[in-house]
Amino acid sequence: MRSVTYSMGVSLDGYIVGPDGDFGWTEPGDDVFRFWIEEIRQVDVHLLGRRLYETMLYWETVDQDPSLDDAMLEWAGLWNPLPKVVFSTTLSSVQGHARLASGSVAEEIERLRAEPGEGEIAIGGATLAAEAAAAGLIDEYRAMVYPVLVGGGIPFFPRDERRVDLELVETRTFNSRVVYLRHRVKRQ
Repeated sequence: MRSVTYSMGVSLDGYIVGPDGDFGWTEPGDDVFRFWIEEIRQVDVHLLGRRLYETMLYWETVDQDPSLDDAMLEWAGLWNPLPKVVFSTTLSSVQGHARLASGSVAEEIERLRAEPGEGEIAIGGATLAAEAAAAGLIDEYRAMVYPVLVGGGIPFFPRDERRVDLELVETRTFNSRVVYLRHRVKRQ
C-alpha cells in the first residue's frame, strides 16, 4: 500500500507560516533545495490545499525564465508533470497536471491507495494534513525545521489533542542549520 507523507518547512516553534502569513524564512539553501528535489522523485501524486496550490503555481511557467539555475529547472521538470489533487471550496478550476478533488481527503486517499503505484501520496498544507491526520491516514511526518521562532501562525501539527506515537526514522542537519526530522507513525 502506498504511504501518505506530510512534508513541509516548519519553524522551531511549530508553524509553517507566521502570524502575518509570512514564510520567507523557509527559503531553502542549495543543500535543502537539492534534498526537496530528491524527495519529490519519490512522489506519485501530491495533495494540496488551495493556499499551497496557489503558492506553487509559480512553478507552472517558471521554466520559461532564462535566469533560472539548473536546480530550479530540475525541480520544475519534476513538479510540473506530477499529478496534483487540489482541495478547495473557492476555486472552480486548476491548471497544469492538477484536478480539483471531488471527495473528502479520506475518500481521495482511499481511491489513490487503491490505484496501482509504488510512489508516495504526498500532502502539502497544514489544514489538509490535519484532516488526514484526524482520520489516521498519515504514515510519515517529515519536518524541515528552520532555526527561527515566529510566535504563532498556522501550526505544522494538528491541534486535535489526540496522541500519535511516532518512530524517528531519519535525521539530517544541513549547512544552513536546518534540521530534517522524519518520523513514521507507529501502528498498533
